[in-house]
Amino acid sequence: MNLPNLLTVLRIGLVPVYAIVFFSDSPYNMQGALLILILAGLTDILDGTLARKYKWVTDLGSMLDPLADKLMMLTVMLCFVLAGRVSWLAAGLLIVRDTGMILVSVIFVSRGKKTVPATYWGKANTLLYYLALAALMFEWPNAAELLWGVILLAFVTSLTYIRGLLELNAKQ
Repeated sequence: MNLPNLLTVLRIGLVPVYAIVFFSDSPYNMQGALLILILAGLTDILDGTLARKYKWVTDLGSMLDPLADKLMMLTVMLCFVLAGRVSWLAAGLLIVRDTGMILVSVIFVSRGKKTVPATYWGKANTLLYYLALAALMFEWPNAAELLWGVILLAFVTSLTYIRGLLELNAKQ
């Protein structure tokens, strides 16, 4: 297992830590949760940069990287819904989308097919998602509207991912 994959596994390990900190009784729980999200985001950027720069891209990493992103996003959304900061509709749309993306990747990999590495659109969506989460955490104006923009972009990004997946595997 190479360094980018280890960073991705670390990001997966941050998922339950985020939930614990989010629901802690500390007056700084939102700041702590945000720091965990920032750490997750930085490891995401670092693992992708290292994998591309040093040609350490692997099939495992191509599957684990988006899985780590989706697990964190799903956990964050669930925490926000349980805390009453996000509607079930908004969370449900993101959860359905992210769960679908995970299942599609797992199905393709389990059948020996290739998955599409993370794209710039996907990375942009993740960055905007983190920004929307910070806005929701600290109750910034227009945070809900920003989240709905992220939801729309997430579905557009999913369509481009599926198109790329089909094109990549049509060549096999």
